[in-house]
Amino acid sequence: MTGSTPQTLGTGHPQSEDMHRMEVIHVEGDAYTVDVRGHRLHVDQPLEAGGTDTAPTPTELFAVSVATCVAFYAGRYLHRHGLPRTGLRVRTDFTMATDRPARVASLRLVIVPPPELPEQRRAALLAVASHCTVHNTLHQPPQIDIELTP
Repeated sequence: MTGSTPQTLGTGHPQSEDMHRMEVIHVEGDAYTVDVRGHRLHVDQPLEAGGTDTAPTPTELFAVSVATCVAFYAGRYLHRHGLPRTGLRVRTDFTMATDRPARVASLRLVIVPPPELPEQRRAALLAVASHCTVHNTLHQPPQIDIELTP
């Protein structure tokens, strides 16, 4: 988009200059394709949930989005300070709530820093990584509108 006038999404709602659009398209069964800036992702459900298990679930991608955001922020911190990123990893585990509504109850992320990370940089790495965009969004949830086209 160019110009400074907000566009509309076809629903009459203004679309700001920083609006990011993605589209989810049904493939078959419980499988969907997601188009993101010319990239294509796939989601599905496991066999035991009625899917064909051809791709991660949306919930797994949610957990992955937090983990990759933490990894990105940690990596940028290391790069800014001239430290190697080789060996940087982030592991995540999540649990589902046992009551309704269906949701993720907890996420645990473990940053595995590069082996060369000096001890005095560990706390700062953790602090920077814990302020990634996705983590911040979970702490200050966005307004979410779900609409049906006419």
